[in-house]
Amino acid sequence: MHILINWIVMAFAVIVSAYVLPGVTLNGFWAAILAALVLGVINVFIKPLLIILTLPINILTLGLFTLVINALVIMMASGITPGFKVNGFWNALLFSIVLSIVLFIINKVK
Repeated sequence: MHILINWIVMAFAVIVSAYVLPGVTLNGFWAAILAALVLGVINVFIKPLLIILTLPINILTLGLFTLVINALVIMMASGITPGFKVNGFWNALLFSIVLSIVLFIINKVK
């Protein structure tokens, strides 16, 4: 049950973040649900590998390269998910930052 609640919270955060940013297009609630699922799967399986492979540059930039990895993950999810479109790297970077802030606020309220 906890996974289902987190999935819906993530979908709500995707909706809010897409509403705030003009470079992100989301076609309805089901696209947000699917985008949340794809983001979750990519964050579990692919993102740790990317972080390990880019560890030296991440150490040199004091962790700021993680923002680039987050943007790449968002762009990957955008390419996979129908109905979820992010226009360019900078919009993906802003989307990842806004998504993190929205999820932080929701988890503090929850």
